[in-house]
Amino acid sequence: MLRECKTHGYFRAEECPICGEKGRFFLNQEELDIIGRTMAGVLRHFPERYELEMNENGWIDLKSFVDAVQIRHNRFRWLRAHHILAVIDTDPKGRYQFRDGMIRATYAHSVDIDLDLPTRNIPDELFYPTTKEELEILLETGLKPSDRKRVHLSLEYKNAMDAGRVRDPFPVIMKIDTKAMIADDLIIKKAGTTVFLTDEVDPKYITVMEESLGPEVPEEEDEEIKFTADEPEDVPEVQEEPEAEEQAEEEIKE
Repeated sequence: MLRECKTHGYFRAEECPICGEKGRFFLNQEELDIIGRTMAGVLRHFPERYELEMNENGWIDLKSFVDAVQIRHNRFRWLRAHHILAVIDTDPKGRYQFRDGMIRATYAHSVDIDLDLPTRNIPDELFYPTTKEELEILLETGLKPSDRKRVHLSLEYKNAMDAGRVRDPFPVIMKIDTKAMIADDLIIKKAGTTVFLTDEVDPKYITVMEESLGPEVPEEEDEEIKFTADEPEDVPEVQEEPEAEEQAEEEIKE
């Protein structure tokens, strides 16, 4: 739920975290989720679906965005610019920006843009999650963008762990020597509250956080099944379940 306190501004809770006032109702959780997903889809991946023009730095006109959402989604005819600003202002990860009547996403783009983000005051170390299956490959080849245009690094070990659990319940965390990267004239940009971007990471800047590997579990030996003369050698086959088709859409369709 998103509400507004007259004194302390927008907040995502039942009451203002500073003064405890209930404040004014703004968006319910369902509306907040749908608007957030729509913003992510349009500002990161498909502005053309909403017939919106994105400039070279990823900015889209806020009024045009609101008009496009109103046209495409009948249930959001009431949407106004201040609703979008409230979503941006309260986003816990700093995923969006507003400037001079324009809005944009700060990271996770699949479209080609030039993000003019700050490059100063970068931490000496950042973190990146992977899986045990991919670890050896990444230690040999380094980190390169896959479905995104840039490599996304996390501010803290915990942030990387949370991001990694989206793919694997037990991710392996790599520490990136960003101080050495910057000394070698490589560019790292601050994109969100806990997210940093770079074009790629050479293996020489990577070390594995041993605590994320977990204890080694010995392989269990297969027990031999013995049958007596009175028992039929008939072991039922294990039927494999069909794989579920994965669907990942940024926008919730009505």
